[in-house]
Amino acid sequence: MSDSHGSVHQAEKIIKANSGADMFIHLGDGEADVSALKIKYPDLDIRNVRGNCDFSKDLPDFIIVEAMGRRIFCAHGHRYQVRDGTDALIYAALQNGCEAALFGHTHERYFAREEGIDVMNPGSCAFPRDGMKPSYGFIDVTGYGIFMNIIDVGY
Repeated sequence: MSDSHGSVHQAEKIIKANSGADMFIHLGDGEADVSALKIKYPDLDIRNVRGNCDFSKDLPDFIIVEAMGRRIFCAHGHRYQVRDGTDALIYAALQNGCEAALFGHTHERYFAREEGIDVMNPGSCAFPRDGMKPSYGFIDVTGYGIFMNIIDVGY
């Protein structure tokens, strides 16, 4: 999920709809929301990165998530100029040996395969800018690969 911007209710909807998930990743601009979720759901594996509207110096600019021997690069995207394209993000993913890259920041859904990397922006879970419903991404990592889908949250 990404870009909840204070709408912890929207982020919590995602957690409730995916109670069996192994991990939740917040792609930035929801630092306080993630903190609240970690308190309410202390047993969940919730990871997050710093967005341009997050202020904690303790949050990383990117993380690499590993599952079943596969690596996924996760960043908010503002430091990779994703409004101008995904080239810098893809380069960072490749440099870190990742098969996929996730980003937020634009509040717009995006999915493509570029330079052998699956690239996804799940859109904003609270404030979309693409005329679509609020959304999040669902990722299934198997021995066959990384499978991604974007799912509506609704209001």
